Amino acid sequence: MRKLLPLIGTPSGSHPGGRSAMTCRFRCGDACFHEVPNTSPNAYVGDVIAGALSRRSMMRAAAVVTVAAAGAGAVGVAQAPHASAAPAASQGAAPEAARQHRKGARGLRFSPVAPNTADAVTVPEGYRQNVVIRWGEPILRGAPAFDPERQSAKAQAGQFGYNCDFLALLPLPGERGRQLLVANHEYTDEMLMFRGYDAANPTREQVEIAWAAHGLSAVVVEEDRKSGRLTAVSRHQLNRRVTATTEFRLTGPVAGSDLVKTSADPRGTKVLGTLNNCSGGVTPWGTTLHGEENFNQYFANASRPTDKRYGIGSGATERKWERFDQRFDVAREPNEVHRFGYVVEFDPYDPHSTPRKHTALGRFKHEAATVRLTHDGRPVVYSGDDERFDYFYKFVGSKRMKHGHSRAVREHNLSLLDEGTLYVARLTGDSPAIEIDGTGKLPEDGEFDGSGEWIPLATATAEGAVSHVEGMTAEEVFVFTRLAGDKVGATKMDRPEDIEPNPVTGKVYVALTNNSNRGVGANAKADEANPRHANKHGHVLELTERRNRPESTRFAWSLFLVAGDPEDPATYFAGFPKDGVSPISCPDNVAFDPHGNLWISTDGAQLGSHDGLFGVATRGERRGELKQFLTVPKGAETCGPIIQDRRVLVAVQHPGEIDGASVEKPASTWPDGPGTYVRPAVVSVWRADGRDIGV
Repeated sequence: MRKLLPLIGTPSGSHPGGRSAMTCRFRCGDACFHEVPNTSPNAYVGDVIAGALSRRSMMRAAAVVTVAAAGAGAVGVAQAPHASAAPAASQGAAPEAARQHRKGARGLRFSPVAPNTADAVTVPEGYRQNVVIRWGEPILRGAPAFDPERQSAKAQAGQFGYNCDFLALLPLPGERGRQLLVANHEYTDEMLMFRGYDAANPTREQVEIAWAAHGLSAVVVEEDRKSGRLTAVSRHQLNRRVTATTEFRLTGPVAGSDLVKTSADPRGTKVLGTLNNCSGGVTPWGTTLHGEENFNQYFANASRPTDKRYGIGSGATERKWERFDQRFDVAREPNEVHRFGYVVEFDPYDPHSTPRKHTALGRFKHEAATVRLTHDGRPVVYSGDDERFDYFYKFVGSKRMKHGHSRAVREHNLSLLDEGTLYVARLTGDSPAIEIDGTGKLPEDGEFDGSGEWIPLATATAEGAVSHVEGMTAEEVFVFTRLAGDKVGATKMDRPEDIEPNPVTGKVYVALTNNSNRGVGANAKADEANPRHANKHGHVLELTERRNRPESTRFAWSLFLVAGDPEDPATYFAGFPKDGVSPISCPDNVAFDPHGNLWISTDGAQLGSHDGLFGVATRGERRGELKQFLTVPKGAETCGPIIQDRRVLVAVQHPGEIDGASVEKPASTWPDGPGTYVRPAVVSVWRADGRDIGV
């Protein structure tokens, strides 16, 4: 039988979003405990969806039965020192599991991993895994081996950074069996990095190590064709580190604006570093995009209403960086904070290139920056703003991509995201207001879909920029994008995270992680667009652009998945029978396999099991069939999934990040066993027989 583990005693049982207090403290500056930044009266789509779910659930109620634990025998085993977690051990798959393995959607024919709390990466029966690279491993020439007791900023600047999120694997022509791995390093957890860390009094060396552990890494990886293992190639000429002190170019309509000029950069075109890089994307022209997300937590002593809208605090920060560099003190450098919260473009094939921050894509807590081309070759970029009650956006470029590898072509393509129009989404449900009573009661029409429009905010051109928002200049729209969304009546969402277009069907999927604040205290309660309170497990929306053209300003939306225990009537799996799916909670990052299946990684699952990676069919008779592929260790989050024909990669972020944990009192021994530091890492998974994943 499918088993749900009790919430009591789990690392994330009572904290908002299912995370530990420690994770909230270091990753997003305790955003869930602060006042919701968006106090506008705009519509909120989460409860429209919940009501739609309830309608469909009632229609299917007779078919809902207890969910079988497909592949319940796939469990994790304890981690041995200096090794990744062992493959799942079989306890005998149930007949239902075997049937689903044979008849599952192509790409998803594996026995699902059962929910568990093993301090390991647990993978399906018949699959193998290894740790590709860990925090602190040297990747640049001259960098020393990792020594956790003798860390230095200089060493960390040449070593793999901390807490990966987005991952990209790019081809490496001319080097057989090798690829180029690019990774974000979202944030640091000093409690797990430094022995005897005093949060009230960090040292300059500790702060500078943290600066060096943020940012990006590019590292060549190589496959062992005999074993299937993927390992890092240290000191390759393309290996690179980008940190919180690396020079960046501001490009687009805000470059040179008075809003971004500082005492260190009076021209407003040069920025040091990138912070809190979350999900991202790969461009068709061979670069990577990285979203600066919870940048607000690094800046102290703010007082302006615009700062409050972005969740920037009025006091000291958790890390106290403002003590060591005045640019993190808003009272002393009021414009420095305006230089973060953008999409970063990085050219991994040119180790001497200067990364760019594209201001035309707007400033907010960017989660993802995924690209799709129009029929005439113009880029469209989708991005979510990861905040309760905030919005999701797209940018439609006006310049066409060029093909080729010359320097002129590359420079042209690097400018594609500087000209075009930025839009925000407004979604409309079709339920009469009189039928909404706050309980999620079914409207009479029984529908659960709706329509939407992309509302233009501003357009950037080579000659200048034009605002489409009354009362705001174009520069203000691009710097204070959240306020622009407020003004045009964008739809409030439940923490819009990763947004990805399906490369097979063209449909766009939006992961909405959760929002348990609906209807709590002074927060907005049910209305015509908000029929049910609370959403602690999250959901996934499926958008179909008009005529399936990404430049369209109209779209249809429908409910694809509403997460939670399948036995709960308020869950929905695209119409697939709920006795044949894995339980899922808090969808975060998404990706697609070559077959068009959607893969979902979770963050803060609230069903008693550790976070994991799930695959779900998006079309055909098995649409909605969701299976768990892996789980991550104690305290960890699953990030950055990459699904290739024969390999799956995930970033295991913040393992051991559980309340009260420290170097002296570790909550996890992953990945290297007892007596070692817990270390975030990238893991590769493949089939033991060498065949394609899930076929």
